[in-house]
Amino acid sequence: MLIRKYEMPWRRAYEGYAAAGWLTAFGSLIVIAMRDELPWRFASALAMLCLWMATLRMHRALRILVARASLSGRAMQVVTSKELHKLCRQPEQVFLGFGFEWQPVHSQRLYELAKINFRDYAVCPALLQWQGYAVHPQPDSEIGLPYIHGVEPRERPLYRPLPNFEGGTLLVGTTQSGKGVALANLITQAIRRGDVVVVIDPKNSRRLKRAVVRACADYREADTFLEFHPAFPETGVRLDFTFNWQKPTEIASRIQSIMPPDTAGAFSAFGWDAVNVVVQGLVDLDERPNLMKLTKYIEGGIEPVLEAALRRFFDALIGPAWRDQPDMKKLLHDAQRGNLKRPSEAASTELLAFVAFYEHHVPQSQRSKVIDSQVRTFRHNREHYQKITANLLPILSMLTSGDLGMSLSPDPFDADDRRAIMNFEKIERGGHVLYMCLDSLPDPSVASAIGALSLADLAARAGMRYNLGSYRRIALFVDEVSNVINQPLIEILNKGAEGGIFTTCAMQTLADLAKRLGSEDAARMALGNLNNLIALRSKDRPTQDFIVETFGKTAIHTLRVGLNNATDAHLGDFTSAYSSQLTESMEELIPADILGKLPNLQYFASVSGGRIIKGRFPILNPDDDQPATRRAA
Repeated sequence: MLIRKYEMPWRRAYEGYAAAGWLTAFGSLIVIAMRDELPWRFASALAMLCLWMATLRMHRALRILVARASLSGRAMQVVTSKELHKLCRQPEQVFLGFGFEWQPVHSQRLYELAKINFRDYAVCPALLQWQGYAVHPQPDSEIGLPYIHGVEPRERPLYRPLPNFEGGTLLVGTTQSGKGVALANLITQAIRRGDVVVVIDPKNSRRLKRAVVRACADYREADTFLEFHPAFPETGVRLDFTFNWQKPTEIASRIQSIMPPDTAGAFSAFGWDAVNVVVQGLVDLDERPNLMKLTKYIEGGIEPVLEAALRRFFDALIGPAWRDQPDMKKLLHDAQRGNLKRPSEAASTELLAFVAFYEHHVPQSQRSKVIDSQVRTFRHNREHYQKITANLLPILSMLTSGDLGMSLSPDPFDADDRRAIMNFEKIERGGHVLYMCLDSLPDPSVASAIGALSLADLAARAGMRYNLGSYRRIALFVDEVSNVINQPLIEILNKGAEGGIFTTCAMQTLADLAKRLGSEDAARMALGNLNNLIALRSKDRPTQDFIVETFGKTAIHTLRVGLNNATDAHLGDFTSAYSSQLTESMEELIPADILGKLPNLQYFASVSGGRIIKGRFPILNPDDDQPATRRAA
C-alpha cells in the first residue's frame, strides 16, 4: 500500500523508452498483418494492446518530463491596476497572488530535491508550453531557487474569503523579499472594497505610497486620501490623538503605553498618575486636553490648573464673595508676608492662600477628588517629582517639539493653519485612507512614539466601536511592526475583530519583536493573536523555526535499496540478494532551510485555520497609462 504513495519524478523518464518499444511493436504488427503473415483479427488485437501500452507509458513519461520542466520556476510578474481589478472581481474574496494549495506530495518532492542537483534534471520549459501550461521560467539573475515553486506544474489565482482574515494576518520576510509588494496588493483591495484604511509605514516607501494614491484615484472620491509625515507637516493633515475618549483616564493610559518599560513599574504608574491629574483638571475646567497642554503642566507645574480649579470650586461652594471671608483674607495676608510654605517657585501668593483655605476650612465631605489629586501633586517635593517623571517628559517633549507639536496638538482656532484636523472618528465617518509615514530612518525614537500613540488611540476607538455595536470595517496595515508594537496594538490583535478592525502586520525577524517586547516569549505571545501567516524569504533561524512550527508536519517516505553479493570457496557458487525498504517518518511540512531560499515575492502561507498554500505576489505597477474607472468597481 505504501508503494503507491511513493513517487520519484527526479529521474530519467524510462517510461519513454518503454513507450518507444511498444510503438515499435505496434508498427511491426501492422506490417505483419499487411503481409498476411498473421490473421488481421489476431494482429489487430495485439496491435491495439501495444498502442494502449505505448499511450500509457508515454503519459507517464510526459508526467515525469513535465514535472522536471517545471523546475525552472516562475519569473516575477508585473500587473497593472486594470489587470489587478480584473483579478479582484469579488470584493468579499481576498486575492493572494498566484499559486497552488500545498499538499504532502509537494513536500515529498521538495525533500527528494534536497538529495540531488536539480539542474541535472531540468528540461526545456518549451515542453510545458507544448502541453498547454503557462511558461515564464525564472531567470538566473533573480534571487532564490526556482524549483521551490516548480514542484507543481499548474498554478491558479489564489482567493480566500474575507471573513477568514478577521483574526489578523502576519506578513514576515527579510529585507527586499517582497513585503512592500504584498502590502500594496492587500491595501489596494481594501481600498477597492470601501474599507477605512490606516497604513502605518515607518520608512515611507515611495512605491507603496504610489500604490495607495493610485488605488484612491481609481476607487474613491478625490478627498479620500490623507497623509501624515513628521518631516513635511505642511503637506499633510494634523492628527489629534487625544480627541476621542469616553473616560478621561483613557488619555493617561495612551500616554503610558508609549513610555519605555521599567522593571518594577513604579515610574510608569507614577507617569500615568501625573498625566491623569492634569487631564482630570483640564476636563473639570471644560478644557480639551492635548499633548502640548499636558507637557506644559507636567513640566512647568500643575499650579495654573489648580488655581483656576480652586477659583471655580469656591465660586460654586461659597459664592462670588468667597474672597471676603475672614479666614481667606487672613490667609492671603499671611501668604503675602511669606508665612505660608511655598512648594515651588511657580506658586503665586494667592494660590498658597487658596490651597491652605481648601485644606483647613473646607469639610472633607464637600471636597472634590479632582482637586484633592491636584493638591497632592502641588504639595509633592518638586525635585522628587521631576525624578519620577523622568521617563514621561522626554516622550512628551518629542511629540510637542517644533512643527510636530502643532501637527499633533492642533489648535482649531488658528486661522493661519489651513491644514485639516483629523482624528480616528472623523477618518472612520468619512471613509478616508490615512497614510502615516513615521520617518524612522532619521529619527527612530520620535517615529516609534508617534506610531505607538496612534495605535493606542485606535485601540481606544475600537473599544468605543465595540460598545456601540455598529461600525464600519477598518483595515489596519502596520509595516515594520517591531518599531511600534505596544500593549494597545496587542489588544487590537486580540479583540479588534470584534470591533471590525482587520489587522495586517509586517515584520522581518522574531528577534526584532523580542527586543521591543523584552523577550522571545512575549513576542510569541503577541504573534499568537494573528491567525494567518504569510512567510516570504526569511534568513533568521528562530524566525524560520516559528514559521515551520505553524505549518506543522507531514509523513515523508524514504526508499532504501540494498544489493548484496557473496561467494564461497567453490568456483561458480555465489548468492545475490536485492532488497528495497520504504520507511515513513514525520517531518516538517516545509523544511526550515527552504524559507531562506525562496525567490522574491514568493511565499508559503497558513490561512483559514491551517490551509497551506504556496504562492507568489505580482508586482503592482501604479504608473500604468490610464486609471481604472471608478464606475467599473
